[in-house]
Amino acid sequence: MVHHHRDVQGGNARATVFGISDGLVSNVGLILGVAAASPNASTVIVAGVAGLLAGAVSMAAGEYVSVKAQAELVERELEIEKISLAEDPKKETEELTSIYVSRGLDPEQARDLAGAVMADPDVALEVHAREELGVDPDSVANPVGAAGSSFVAFGIGAILPLLPWFFAEGSAAVVASVAIGLAAAAAVGWVLAHFTERSRLRTAGRQVLIAAVACATTYLIGSAVGVAVG
Repeated sequence: MVHHHRDVQGGNARATVFGISDGLVSNVGLILGVAAASPNASTVIVAGVAGLLAGAVSMAAGEYVSVKAQAELVERELEIEKISLAEDPKKETEELTSIYVSRGLDPEQARDLAGAVMADPDVALEVHAREELGVDPDSVANPVGAAGSSFVAFGIGAILPLLPWFFAEGSAAVVASVAIGLAAAAAVGWVLAHFTERSRLRTAGRQVLIAAVACATTYLIGSAVGVAVG
């Protein structure tokens, strides 16, 4: 029987799920906090759209800086490794041999394998990058793509609890926002469980609890602020 391993990388998919979750939790909290202080639909919409744009831009900028810095660091380390391979191939061969020995190969097999790898400079750089640096030169993330994905994902999550306010206001819109927020949180948890291989019900329940706590906290704070201002 052939055992097929699941794809445990899924970087883009996971980033999208987390972006949606961040947008959902942060904006549903903001919307309910504002609604508790001032349930006027136009006020909530302005606050919700502002929260969506500010959060999406902030998340995209942070993702860009983070991924760009990581990519530049990897590129720098690869350049150092490339120079070392060219200037001192004997030392690099010994390092690779030691790695293979630590993996369980006998010294002779390790030397033969290291020698075969070092025969091709491109292969040598790729293997050394994987073994010494723990990075794949071919899978360095694109900072622009990462920023764009984060912006869109956050926006999707943030717009969901805001939708009812375009058609209603007051208690009806509040209830609809909460219902949409909790349902979306459960969906996010369900998808997260796919990547973690954990209980779908438990993961969905955890996400719902996080969203519920955020909703309740901000609503209570908004109510207190509304009373104080009134």
